[in-house]
Amino acid sequence: MTLHEFGENLEQYFIEIIQEKRRGSFDRITYGFLFLASRFYRRAVQFRLWLYENRVIRNHSIGCLVVSIGNLTCGGTGKTPVVEIFAKTLSRKGRRVAVLSRGYRSRDRSFVDKLRRKFASRHNVVPPRVVSDGKNLLLNSLSAGDEPYMLATNLKDVVVLVDKDRVKSGLYAIEEFHTDTLILDDGFQYLGLRPHLNILLVDSTSPFGNHHVLPRGLLREPIKNIRRADYIFLTKSDASPRLRHLKDFLRRHNRRAEIIECCHRPKYLEDVFDRGIRFPLEMLKGLKIASLSAIANPASFNAFLTQHGGEIVLERHFADHHRYSQQEMIDFVNSAKAAGAEYILTTEKDAVRMPRLDRRDLPFLFLRIEIDILSGQENFDQCITRICFL
Repeated sequence: MTLHEFGENLEQYFIEIIQEKRRGSFDRITYGFLFLASRFYRRAVQFRLWLYENRVIRNHSIGCLVVSIGNLTCGGTGKTPVVEIFAKTLSRKGRRVAVLSRGYRSRDRSFVDKLRRKFASRHNVVPPRVVSDGKNLLLNSLSAGDEPYMLATNLKDVVVLVDKDRVKSGLYAIEEFHTDTLILDDGFQYLGLRPHLNILLVDSTSPFGNHHVLPRGLLREPIKNIRRADYIFLTKSDASPRLRHLKDFLRRHNRRAEIIECCHRPKYLEDVFDRGIRFPLEMLKGLKIASLSAIANPASFNAFLTQHGGEIVLERHFADHHRYSQQEMIDFVNSAKAAGAEYILTTEKDAVRMPRLDRRDLPFLFLRIEIDILSGQENFDQCITRICFL
């Protein structure tokens, strides 16, 4: 077993612990340890927030409109399509937009390169990685990270930068690309750059997991910190009456934020290796499908396939953000053929992490998902107008 495989297996073990799917004696000890660790983590998070709120640690204002889009939980809220719709809409309204991402699980610069840059000049500052300059795609998904690469692929006239220091990347976007609007991708916990608007995403199907913070639960910070949000997007909504209870809960923690319900709606199928070749969703009806994914919530992806008439004859799920090898792809193709699959379906986020296959025994397609506003369209329009005139 490689170190990477060990890490993924360990991650999956802790996810199963959080979801309380394990019942062994050692697992019960792990539950207790994680619970104690989460108490310390919670206090550390709140102390850090207190330091910023009381100006002990100062955040930065860089003379540009900053919109933060993030969540309270780890993954699974459908953040990338929301970032995309904001960037597209603001760009159409005439704003010069840059998306700032930290590039989760992107390949960092080599140790030798870091040393060379460090000692080349005392004042040498490593610039952020430019995934897209608004015209050209400049990095691959391995260097950029899958989400920034996907955003850069789908967003025209929008700059996409990757750097852990988003104050630095924000200043770079202003100086080099003359941007006037910065979108912080996954920015709710990034307190170093002061946002003009804080947009929080909440998954309406599983809002807060087991209500514990990391590492006992999936919360990055306590639920009460919803109070920092200016707008709350309820993602994966179905306009059902049960959402009223969730809205009431959110209102108890934040009375001023506008609440917008939205859903992730499939739009079409597209070839993984030959971008631009698209197929209508009607093609799924009666189709025997092999489903392959490495996302936080594969159940929602598979539900989309079956809701549109597909029959899943084989399903495999890897750890979130898993980067596929050639051999894994070939093995899955062979298993899919043996199961009688006619097509292999994956997600757009997975598609950017897949190596090109010379052997095409089965067509490989991904499902394109976009955001639809179900209720609160006027609030969304108001949010865009507010950004444009700030």
